[in-house]
Amino acid sequence: MSEWLHGIIDTATAWLTDLGYWGIMIGLMIEIIPSEIVLAFGGYMVYLGEINYWLAVLFGTIGGVIAQIFVYWIGRYGGRPILEKFGKYIFINKHHIDVSEQWFNKYGTGVIFTARFIPVVRHAISVPAGMARMPLSKFTLLTTLAVIPWSMLFIYLGKTLGENWKNIDETAANYMSELMWGAVGLTVLYAGYLIYKRSKKKKSHK
Repeated sequence: MSEWLHGIIDTATAWLTDLGYWGIMIGLMIEIIPSEIVLAFGGYMVYLGEINYWLAVLFGTIGGVIAQIFVYWIGRYGGRPILEKFGKYIFINKHHIDVSEQWFNKYGTGVIFTARFIPVVRHAISVPAGMARMPLSKFTLLTTLAVIPWSMLFIYLGKTLGENWKNIDETAANYMSELMWGAVGLTVLYAGYLIYKRSKKKKSHK
């Protein structure tokens, strides 16, 4: 982790401590630092007894969903040019957008849930959803269903690590591999379902 990011994290965590639940929510909404770190620090505050685990999950989920709705709106009204120019400030680059767009075009709206657990496309998948004008209600529902377990996991890990919460990357790596392959498996199953549905529809029109 770079020195400048360490400085931002130290400043942000001091701010999060003062704001408690609201700090977690706002920290995730503005995405100055990765969500994993914000949630892990939230878990550390749970460990200290300063906040409640389930309320931390609630505020973490709200913040995470709002952040993705923001990216969705950028995709819907600004498109690729805006994200390619300013995406680096929210940890999205051109490669992320390219891959997520391919996934969205190939697997459809259902990938909004499964892609949340896959590193390269996790944040950027909201961009093609916005560009395709996916119904906001459906986007919000699928995003919320994915953000809940994500928030629960990282807050739990931060709580478990306690004083060592900054080691979240190393600890989470053991879980991320399983989550990623599980998400890939679900995506494949969903793709198979879409193929079956389309073939059945074609037969009914013959």
